[in-house]
Amino acid sequence: MNFLDRVLFRDTRSWICSRATGEVLEIAVGTGLNLDHYPERTALTGIELSPDMLARGRTRAESVMPDANLMLGNAHGLEFPDASFDTVVCTFSLCAIPSPDVALAEMTRVLRPGGTLLLADHVPSSLRVVRWLQRLVELVSIPVGGEHFLRRPSLALVGDDTFTVEDIERFNLGLVERLQARKRL
Repeated sequence: MNFLDRVLFRDTRSWICSRATGEVLEIAVGTGLNLDHYPERTALTGIELSPDMLARGRTRAESVMPDANLMLGNAHGLEFPDASFDTVVCTFSLCAIPSPDVALAEMTRVLRPGGTLLLADHVPSSLRVVRWLQRLVELVSIPVGGEHFLRRPSLALVGDDTFTVEDIERFNLGLVERLQARKRL
């Protein structure tokens, strides 16, 4: 991921995390690559489906963000009450979550009215030839690791009555997209 962060995703982790405020939920916290990028004033709860990834994330959190609450959890069924968080973050994970629409519905449910949803992922390229290559990669990546390269779940938020998209950017041949949306009151 460090190579992809430098070459493909660039400053996306800091772009996303610097916009997080208050009580923050990070979906698929993984090994904790975002922990270095959160502002000091945030109170982070992170969920992760993989116990091995979670263990690595907790180890990183001990030195970077010791007050972070990292726990096992599934994006398809978040074990938090409605309207629990000021910000929900999901970076480079909706591509591998089996049902991204269910995960987005859960993120929406636990986000307070007026709260911020921050998403980043690789998406179908804006160039046809690159999309064709992405299709080829998916022939291996989906059966081996459940990794989809042609999903664009954030597109569902554009024009959705639940959210106002405040910022959306695509770059690197349209392969990377980052989005900030506010849940309407």
